[in-house]
Amino acid sequence: MVQHASTPFYQKLGLVLISLTILCLGLFYGKGIILPILFAILLAMLLLPVTNFLSRKKFPKPLSIIIPLFLSIVILAAIIYFLSSQVMNFLEDAPALRERITEVGASFQRWLNSSLNISVPKQNQYLKDTVDNIKEEAPKIVGVTFLSITEMVSYLVLLPIYTFLILYYRSTIKVFFVRVFKNGDEDQVHEVLSKSGTIAQQYITGLLIETTIVFTLNTIGFLILGIKYAIFLALLAALLNLIPYVGMLVANIMCM
Repeated sequence: MVQHASTPFYQKLGLVLISLTILCLGLFYGKGIILPILFAILLAMLLLPVTNFLSRKKFPKPLSIIIPLFLSIVILAAIIYFLSSQVMNFLEDAPALRERITEVGASFQRWLNSSLNISVPKQNQYLKDTVDNIKEEAPKIVGVTFLSITEMVSYLVLLPIYTFLILYYRSTIKVFFVRVFKNGDEDQVHEVLSKSGTIAQQYITGLLIETTIVFTLNTIGFLILGIKYAIFLALLAALLNLIPYVGMLVANIMCM
């Protein structure tokens, strides 16, 4: 009986490393396309129950997708408009904000001096050096900012299109995955796809519920304390809370 020679370990390791390198390069250079698709998948998972409900009510398939998609875009646009208008009001209070930032910065410097033994002059020197570096890197920062704005606009344009296509061709996509794994158990593939969709919907729904609870509690607390821009700060804190650990810390600092 002829025995096939097994692949050496170093060859397997080399192939794995090459595959990982190609995958990472593809993700890095293709992020402009991949990221909108990932966000579109999440949005499609969120809108899928509404789309199915409208389909059961005999709505045409395109219309059952366009209606919830349009409503989600309107809600997102309303949130962005509200945040931008509140930011403009914030800028009108720039002197008071500058004074408050100065107070917080001075207390932070005193804490650094007492806790880490970094004197205030050294801290000021670090700040001065940082400002000088930022001035030198200003053209690059402007270029990166322009690219970021361009990417954001492209996301806003591509996201609804991708979401519509994913919802419209969801049956075809499901058949594709089933055929890709046709050598395995077809029922198991259907079960995995069904559970994945359910878990994704529950995760996104949980995030929305958490954001709503945080927004409501912050709004009530800020209004009781008489904090200016209570609704704006509560909404900002709720949105930042979506970022684990860091988001809530930044929100607490901004609301101080």
